[in-house]
Amino acid sequence: MAKMWDGRFVKETDASVDGFNSSIGFDRRLFRQDVRGSVAHVRMLAKVGVLPAADAAAIEAGLQAILADLESGALAFDPGAEDVHMFVEAELTRRIGEAGKRLHTGRSRNDQVALDLRLWLKDELGGIRAQLAELVAVLARMAREHLDTVMPGYTHLQRAQPITFAHHLGAYIAMLRRDHGRLGDCIARLDLSPLGSGALAGTVYPLDRAAVAQDLGLAGVTANSLDGVSDRDFAIEAAAALSIVMVHLSRFSEEIVLWSSQVFGFVELDDAYSTGSSIMPQKKNPDVAELARGKAGRVFGDLVALLTVMKGLPLAYNKDMQEDKEAVFDAVDTVKAVLVPFTGMLASLTVKREAMRRAAAGGFTNATDFADYLVGKGLPFRSAHEASGKAVKYCLAAGTSLEDLSLDEFRTFSPLVGPDVYEAISLARCVDGRSLPGGPAPAAVAAMLDETERWLAAL
Repeated sequence: MAKMWDGRFVKETDASVDGFNSSIGFDRRLFRQDVRGSVAHVRMLAKVGVLPAADAAAIEAGLQAILADLESGALAFDPGAEDVHMFVEAELTRRIGEAGKRLHTGRSRNDQVALDLRLWLKDELGGIRAQLAELVAVLARMAREHLDTVMPGYTHLQRAQPITFAHHLGAYIAMLRRDHGRLGDCIARLDLSPLGSGALAGTVYPLDRAAVAQDLGLAGVTANSLDGVSDRDFAIEAAAALSIVMVHLSRFSEEIVLWSSQVFGFVELDDAYSTGSSIMPQKKNPDVAELARGKAGRVFGDLVALLTVMKGLPLAYNKDMQEDKEAVFDAVDTVKAVLVPFTGMLASLTVKREAMRRAAAGGFTNATDFADYLVGKGLPFRSAHEASGKAVKYCLAAGTSLEDLSLDEFRTFSPLVGPDVYEAISLARCVDGRSLPGGPAPAAVAAMLDETERWLAAL
């Protein structure tokens, strides 16, 4: 296939170099954005008088026809094409003749591909934000149903203090809302048109860069032509934000794996979101959660790949940057593929309320509340902490719990203990008493959910 740039060359490119150099196998995914960018570019060329109106009209019609044929499958990508940009331009010229050769006036593939990737990421990250909002909505509905479902909170995977399942879900709501915001910030920073940067030094043509940006729905134009073609910060930032999404989904997945085990027994996964064993008929495996946890590493790898590609490149464009796309595509694809079944898995969970409550009642999760009770009676906190610790040690030796101690037994640890101690260390009181904003008390969690629902409604 003839190359757009072969006028300067004497020898043909070696076949192995053609294959090595080609990106059509993966950058074909940018065809919609490539055509959008080209249409905006050609409209502007006509507007500023660089291109005759008749040629511009023919080019735009040809581009729209190519887009329609690619969408329908009537037109197949040529695997021999160097990249999606050259494929579209060559097909345009084949269809409309000499006018097609005018499309690239005032433009380089360097600023063209930078634009295409920005447009693609803007579209895709917007879709992921919508998926995250849907997941937040599912968690908010679940939390409403479990404002009074007591469970143990953990530190070091040891039972620590009683909370509610709603409060635990609220932690992930907070994480996912930050993820939603991070992706929005990323979109705001990539929402610029690099067209007009040319290969690196701009162009002598009187291009209206702002008009192109406006036509494409972008917020503005890049400020420096060198940066416009060599910046991939936006791709790295997107991969970083998506990596943080996967950190959160992976942590949640780990808890689902633990909670659905017989050891915890806090939840049961729906059959539609579980798998079985080829040899052990009794098994019900949390494969969705495990795969989500595993795929986090894949997205982290995409981020590291982008950082490594870019870390040593001099300005401006270098062919190394062709390696940006597969990493970005994979990170986006992986997060989207995880979010759909992950959301369904959570929405269909069966929560074992009694198992959670029994676990909260064990492990002395009310020991801190006994110490706080003694503080309320006038004992310094460090002395109260010591007294509560001795009470726990006594219970461990006796095989009992704090709430089952007699009043006389309690008073061996502090004479300040009165009959009201039993109410003070009850699970309900332990949870309800922590009513500060952000705390596990049902009223505090309900207030957080009210605010979350307002946030969802405003999206």
